[in-house]
Amino acid sequence: MNSQPLARGVVVAHGPMARGMVEAVRRIAGDAADALEALSNEGKSPEQLKVELDAAAGDDPVVVFVDIQAGSCCMAALSSCRQRTRRVVVCGVNLPMLLDFVFHRELPIEELVPRMLEKGRGAITQPPVPR
Repeated sequence: MNSQPLARGVVVAHGPMARGMVEAVRRIAGDAADALEALSNEGKSPEQLKVELDAAAGDDPVVVFVDIQAGSCCMAALSSCRQRTRRVVVCGVNLPMLLDFVFHRELPIEELVPRMLEKGRGAITQPPVPR
């Protein structure tokens, strides 16, 4: 049995996006979504957002999901995770990625992150249009 604490996730995004994504995961995955917390940058400086993120992340292994790379949410996340080996930033969060996270968060971060990235990338597709 793995003695490592289960990973937690913090979704950081512009406006109400993070809250909406976490709520969507909750509707699909039920209590498994309790592993996620949502933070918005609305009305906050990058430093204020970093302080909130530090508080939300704590000391357990944490994946910080951000909406876009190089945005204010990403900058705050990178600052929060700098010099923290148990925190990882993932940019371009999507729903399949979050679902994979909540159902496999017992994996070590080193295995979990590449798996989630693959699931998230694989979900970006153009399905054929029914005729």
